[in-house]
Amino acid sequence: MSSRLDVAPPSEPTDPNQPDVAAQGSAISATKESLEDYTLRFAPRSYRKWGAGVVATSALGGIAYLADFSIGANIGMAHGTTNALLGIAVAALVIFVTGIPLAYYAARYNIDLDLITRGSGFGYSGSIITNVIFATFTFIFFALEGSIMAQGLELGLGIPRQIGYALSTLIVIPLVIYGMKVLSKVQVWTTPLWLVLMVIPFGYLIATHPDSVGDFFAYQGEDGDGGLSLASVMLAAGVCLSLIAQIAEQIDYLRFMPPKTRENRVSWWRAVIIAGPGWVVFGALKQAIGLFITVYLIATLDPAAAATANEPVHQFLGVYEQMMPGWLALTLAVVLVVISQVKINVTNAYSGSLAWTNSFTRVTKTYPGRMVFVIVNLGIALLLMELNMFDFLNTILGFYANCAMAWIVTVATDIAINKYVLKLSPKRPEFRRGMLYAWNPVGVVSLALSAGVSIAVFFGAFGPAVQPYSPIFAVMIACIATPVMAIITKGRFYLRRTDDGIDLPMFDADGNPSGELLRCHVTGLSFERPDMVRSAEDGPNGEPQYISSLALATDRTGRYVLPAQPKSV
Repeated sequence: MSSRLDVAPPSEPTDPNQPDVAAQGSAISATKESLEDYTLRFAPRSYRKWGAGVVATSALGGIAYLADFSIGANIGMAHGTTNALLGIAVAALVIFVTGIPLAYYAARYNIDLDLITRGSGFGYSGSIITNVIFATFTFIFFALEGSIMAQGLELGLGIPRQIGYALSTLIVIPLVIYGMKVLSKVQVWTTPLWLVLMVIPFGYLIATHPDSVGDFFAYQGEDGDGGLSLASVMLAAGVCLSLIAQIAEQIDYLRFMPPKTRENRVSWWRAVIIAGPGWVVFGALKQAIGLFITVYLIATLDPAAAATANEPVHQFLGVYEQMMPGWLALTLAVVLVVISQVKINVTNAYSGSLAWTNSFTRVTKTYPGRMVFVIVNLGIALLLMELNMFDFLNTILGFYANCAMAWIVTVATDIAINKYVLKLSPKRPEFRRGMLYAWNPVGVVSLALSAGVSIAVFFGAFGPAVQPYSPIFAVMIACIATPVMAIITKGRFYLRRTDDGIDLPMFDADGNPSGELLRCHVTGLSFERPDMVRSAEDGPNGEPQYISSLALATDRTGRYVLPAQPKSV
């Protein structure tokens, strides 16, 4: 995905009203780096040249990770097949429902989840909290996928795991440097081989070992006590719900959707649903397949296989060895693991670096360059791998799920209820500095309540009887607290201004963001109408000047920020 926005040459400061050199340099640096894919701001119409199907295909390429196979194996071994499958279904339903409004807003208004979060209950600075939650998601799952790759390198090439952890980290850096232009090619080129290597083992077992299906449904877990239990179902669901933040990475692609029109509305909606909330359907299937293969290995081949049956490289190797010579089986298993790890971890490293950079820029008003945080994110992930986080997978994911659910459910509820039912939240999203309050108690309080209570429940603060139900607390509190807070505050803290000072319409006749260009007087570059606001500083002759949202983000003085509008009584 690569294109250039039509830009005007940078202007030279000629009078005191022009920006200082340091501020202008920081703004231009931040702007030029993000011209590759617009990941730090609104994605302009001039850049979005792909059809709905192409965008959807690219988005689904990012769910090639093997963590699902480990998650399915782990919860099945802990709780039995019946409870694991029900837990997978519960988690998939929650993720699908909450993903619909988020995917729609990303595709319709061409903004990422951070920009959606700003105007959906959190405020301009409040969404920094959720950015950190998302960044945490990226390095946890980078570490998980890196651990899986290290297992494959150890098994196939005899490389010690500690060295394998480092290799799995270093291999992605050259790919991440160039942003989405390279990432999209990686996804397209590797997807066909990945699909073949993943699907064949499952099909082989069904065709040649039909009794494995009965063994699968009869499996009671490692302790043999996996009968139907609501507590076990919810514990399994809690682990699966840690993946709820995956919608943010899907949205990184969906914001490049073409404008929605009468002519393309069917294909547009189909792409949004399949590549947005629909990702969880594929994820749930992978979790079930991971458990299916694990049960086959334990029940059919060797009971001692339980020690490594939750490791995808051993799962696929065990089946491949039934189909082909050992050397070829081992080769294909390692190739599958490496391809999967690269496909997802370039996205994890990239998205994580953007989340950290976005937060750092808003806090400090300086732009250090995205590569700084690529190294930070990968360093944290490598530390988790070296600490052997794979052995504590269920606990780590179960804990993280409470934070991720609190965020995603709060934003989804704000869109569905506060915007469309209560009409207390502005229906069209706002993300620009000066237009929003820095903090909105609607989202911040709801997040604190739902995450705080559910984490306390998860760690047993309210007793063991309710401990398995922390996901229910996270979802229900976020669903209730978000509209209640909007009612209490009467929606006063959403918009600092309703007028951005620009007379041009924000949307076209079909309701899509306008493609009209305006010149940013700080950077000298041109940006589309939705990305711009009027600057608080007029030109030399009193004429209005405009400034981009990203240039505002690096303005340390606040000199360009429009004053708040008086509240109507």
